Amino acid sequence: MSNLRKIVIDGNEIEVDGALTLIQACEEAGIEIPRFCYHERLSIAGNCRMCLGDGVGGPPKPAASCAMQVKDLRPGPEGQPPAVKTNSPMVKKAREGVMEFLLINHPLDCPICDQGGECDLQDQAMAYGVDFSRFQEAKRSMDEIHLGPLIKTHMTRCIQCTRCVRFATEIAGVPEMGCTGRGEDAEIISYLNQALTSELQGNVIDLCPVGALTSRPYAFTARPWELTKTESIDVMDALGANIRIDTRGRAVMRFLPRENADVNEEWISDKTRFVWDGLSRQRLDKPYLRGLDGKLKPVSWEVALEAAADQFSRYSGDEIAALAGDLPSAEAMFALKELMLKLGSKNFDCRQDGAKLPPSNPNAWIFNATVAGIEEADAILLVGTNPRTESPVLNARIRKAWLAGTEVAMIGEAADLTYEYKHFGTGPRTLAEPPSEMLELLKNASRPMIIVGQGALAREDGAAVLGHAMALAEDVGAVSDEWVGFSVLHTAAARVGGMEVGFVPYHEDSDDDFGGIADAPTGRDVAGVLDGVEAGEVKLVYLLGADEIDMSRLKKAFVFYQGSHGDAGAHSADLILPGAAYTEEAGLFLNTEGRPQLTNAAILPPGDAKENWAIIRALSAHVTVGATDDRATLPYDSLSQLRARLFEYRPWIASSIGAVVAKSWAAEPKGEVTDAPFMSPIKDFYLTNPIARASEVMAELSRQAAERSAPIAAE
Repeated sequence: MSNLRKIVIDGNEIEVDGALTLIQACEEAGIEIPRFCYHERLSIAGNCRMCLGDGVGGPPKPAASCAMQVKDLRPGPEGQPPAVKTNSPMVKKAREGVMEFLLINHPLDCPICDQGGECDLQDQAMAYGVDFSRFQEAKRSMDEIHLGPLIKTHMTRCIQCTRCVRFATEIAGVPEMGCTGRGEDAEIISYLNQALTSELQGNVIDLCPVGALTSRPYAFTARPWELTKTESIDVMDALGANIRIDTRGRAVMRFLPRENADVNEEWISDKTRFVWDGLSRQRLDKPYLRGLDGKLKPVSWEVALEAAADQFSRYSGDEIAALAGDLPSAEAMFALKELMLKLGSKNFDCRQDGAKLPPSNPNAWIFNATVAGIEEADAILLVGTNPRTESPVLNARIRKAWLAGTEVAMIGEAADLTYEYKHFGTGPRTLAEPPSEMLELLKNASRPMIIVGQGALAREDGAAVLGHAMALAEDVGAVSDEWVGFSVLHTAAARVGGMEVGFVPYHEDSDDDFGGIADAPTGRDVAGVLDGVEAGEVKLVYLLGADEIDMSRLKKAFVFYQGSHGDAGAHSADLILPGAAYTEEAGLFLNTEGRPQLTNAAILPPGDAKENWAIIRALSAHVTVGATDDRATLPYDSLSQLRARLFEYRPWIASSIGAVVAKSWAAEPKGEVTDAPFMSPIKDFYLTNPIARASEVMAELSRQAAERSAPIAAE
């Protein structure tokens, strides 16, 4: 039976779902309704009464359009569709009265308020308010509350819309805020006056419609009209959240979320939002070469490239290796791969954590069910992953599904995930010999989902664990023509892109000169490179933003480091080539779903730093191939030419920017697993990459998180 209902809004008849609220029906009709407490992703509160509408034929008083459904409206006396007016004199007067009440206690501090210029209250007071106030009494003043190093509070401005309270409770799943008191004594506080602990707490800054909650790190640094806005993609985790970079001059001032219902909805994690101060600290802004005295000294680009070419000329292809980290773009890895192949080396790998991902089987290393598909699953099994720290926004999506009735189970390290789950074990034995209760849970679901994390794959028996997880997916019905619920959650933004462009040691000769993907490795992976260095068989290692490996094992090799920050890789390098950060160059990234997305340059790299692909292209023009004088020059001079060549190698990417392309299913073989428990690869959520480790804000958050988790001694 159809639930569609006809409704007349301001004289225009439309047909909408009867379950929609009036405010949603008005949006369908293209009519703007003012609101403060209503938000489409939060529960209905009905606090502010700003969205009042006039139901024709109804009671002679306006009704809150956020709290009334279309199906509840009274039809006309002769069965005509119900009618609503949003601009009648009664509505206009009611809104003016509501606005007058909201402004009774609001301080007149717009010129110094950080929200000025992008404040909902400011905008709606101009559009729907009046130019006078009848209130003569003293204004109420509220005590400020301390919510931590991220959120600056001015609670005198608060209008008790409770958006922040509902977000913390419903979306973040960490109910640390509430509303106490009644009437003029009502106030928003944190429980026991404690700082917020959620990894998503910064989103309340965007939700606050007034200047009560603002960004503490950004406070008093810029006005919105001073900023240049650039759309881009986040690389702090593998979700690929859509963001907006706000810059002034050559400085990044802040990151804000962009809405993408299929990826991050409109939320971003605190690391994504506040890591911007790390972009200007510990930067590599000129080439460095280690001298005979063992110290790194700045040199010109010409000297650096000649020194690099001289080192390459000393070794054969088998003695050269390249490792990519978690942040490089797909173009940079593709260019470095082509350079390595020209030099006769197949020793390159993008899996710096040693994850056992089969290069020739894409469905074994992408999130096949898609992030949005989490809401379609009715049972979810987490294997070796803690999504709260590995991808907080994706974890919020799992919580959303759990609230809607999805059952969640886990095999791995127990943790507070913000929702309830059944814990079936800690290691791969549970996966290889699944208990009957777990099998029943998954088999009784119409769309079961299995999410495998890097804690299950980045270990010696990772390939065997992957095989058992894929076999379980087939056994419980998680793989069919309509639904592929087997999904891999990555922690590195560059990982899927590196796998897709073939930055793995599984290459064989092919006619297209790209190098084909073989089923068995023909070069060294990360572990093989490190072992080769210690054995004296690998003598030159090129680190493309790789900072998470054991640098102490590279002491016998000449080490190149190309990256943006002076982190572990740069400290161990003999030659440093300064590259651009993700805010300073256009790049292609594939998120954990395999969704291609593009970053855009918001500012220029500092000093003499260059775009990463351009460094590799310039280096190739200086390097000779083997004992000949032939140069290894790569066949492109611009980013567009490089992308065109990459699209030749992977044609589907060119036509699928922003979309997910389904991969054909093929299971991996099972193997022998160990008894070692799964451990999450994220030990400190706030310090997972060189940019985050350079951030003072992230350092403070890390310190506070460590204090909270430290055991408290008994008195």
